[in-house]
Amino acid sequence: CTFCLKEVVENSCFYRNSPRLWWILSTSHLFSQVHGKNLYLAFVAAEGPLGPTAEETVLRREAARGASSPPQEGQEQVCPPQPDPQEEELQELQHSSSEAPDEAGGPGSWLRFHFGLFGSIRANEFSRANKANKRGDWKDPVPRLVLHFESGGFLAFYNCRMQWCSSPRADPASDILSVEFHRGRALDALRAPNPICYTLLDQRYFSGLGNIIKNEILYLAKIHPLTQGSLLALSDLERLLDCAVRFSSDWLGSKLRGKGLHPQIYRKEQCPLGHAVTKGTLGPSGGFKRLTWWCPQCQPEVLPRDGDPSPITK
Repeated sequence: CTFCLKEVVENSCFYRNSPRLWWILSTSHLFSQVHGKNLYLAFVAAEGPLGPTAEETVLRREAARGASSPPQEGQEQVCPPQPDPQEEELQELQHSSSEAPDEAGGPGSWLRFHFGLFGSIRANEFSRANKANKRGDWKDPVPRLVLHFESGGFLAFYNCRMQWCSSPRADPASDILSVEFHRGRALDALRAPNPICYTLLDQRYFSGLGNIIKNEILYLAKIHPLTQGSLLALSDLERLLDCAVRFSSDWLGSKLRGKGLHPQIYRKEQCPLGHAVTKGTLGPSGGFKRLTWWCPQCQPEVLPRDGDPSPITK
C-alpha cells in the first residue's frame, strides 16, 4: 500500500503510543539499496484486485486525520526533530543539490531514509531505554516509522529523515566501502587548497564518512584537521585514504559482531600518548560546523607559505 506509506511520510506530526505509527504493507517485493548512510526501499504492490483493502482504507483515513487532529490526552505530539544548536555540528554533511525530493511517490517509487549520526533501524524488535532522560524518566525511544509485513516481521526506524525519490541517487564510486570506490577521484578532492577536515565530510567524494571517522582517521594519519590538502605530500594523502577505508571497514566489522567503538581521539581529553587534546568547532564559512578533536603534538599543522594557493570558498 504505497499510498498509505506516502501519507505517513508527508504528514509531519505523529503521536506517541498511537496506532498511527503502525503501517501494514501488502507487498510482494521489497527492494533495498544502501549508499553511505542512506537506505533506499522500493515497494512493489502484491498481485490482487485493484484498489486498497478495507484495512488500508482505514489506515489512510487515520493518516489524514492525524495531520489535523490535536493530540489526545496522554498522547505526546512528535514532530520532525529540529536541529539542536549543540548537535547540529554533528549532523552529516549532505549536498542539497543531489538530495532534492522528487514529485509524489507512487508505485515503483523509492523511499529514502537518511540516518545521519544517530539514526538506526531494528528488525523485529524495538529500541529500549538504557538510561533515564533529563527528567528522570525511563522512556523507550519512539520510532519515526514502523513497517509491518504480512509475514509477521517488522522494521522500526529511529532518528531518520524520510524522503520519496524516483530512484537511488548515489554514486558507488564515492562510497569508501564499495568495491567501486574511486581512489583517484578521492585523492583529487583531497588535494584541494581547503582544510582537510572539510573535504573529508564532502559526501560527493566520501559517501558515508562522518564526523567520528573524520576525527579518528586524521589522528591515525597524524594530520592536523585545518591543514590544507594542497600542502600535503601525495604519500600523506594516500595514507589518510588508507586509514579511512581500513577504519571504516574495521568499525563496520565490530558493529556486526556486536562490539563497540573504542576511539583514540574522538571526545577524548588526552591522546593515547598522554598529550592534551584540543577541541574546536570547525567547518566552512556559511556551512555546517563539526566538533573536532586533535592533538597539536601528534598532528602538527602545516602552514601555507607565500605563494601557496588560498583556500577555495564555497
